[in-house]
Amino acid sequence: MSDDNLLTRREFTVESALAMLAGVTITITGCGGGDNGGGGAGAGPSPQPGDKVASVGSSDGHTHSAQITAAQLAAGNAISITLTGSGHTHTLDLSQAELTQINAGTRVQKTSSNDQGHTHLVTFN
Repeated sequence: MSDDNLLTRREFTVESALAMLAGVTITITGCGGGDNGGGGAGAGPSPQPGDKVASVGSSDGHTHSAQITAAQLAAGNAISITLTGSGHTHTLDLSQAELTQINAGTRVQKTSSNDQGHTHLVTFN
């Protein structure tokens, strides 16, 4: 085999991470009614084994839901999640260190961006 086709360890690691992330999708949904049911059945995607689902505090009579997939946790890269619903969005940035903590089962709490005059407390684990 020619050395022209060989990858360095760094190139292999980068290519592997990009391949894992190629099919990854973050799905965030919200319920827009006045029901403060806490995002029960049907409020978000069905979690798959290894996924982490957040508890999102309600505000102004509505809730949002957030989920990190097992593939995102395995990749360990910092991500930005968009919480949607009720005609507006919020964002939540999670660092590589926070994803590592979430993956290890450690509680991580962060406040979403302030949109339309309010925020949501997002808790993983």
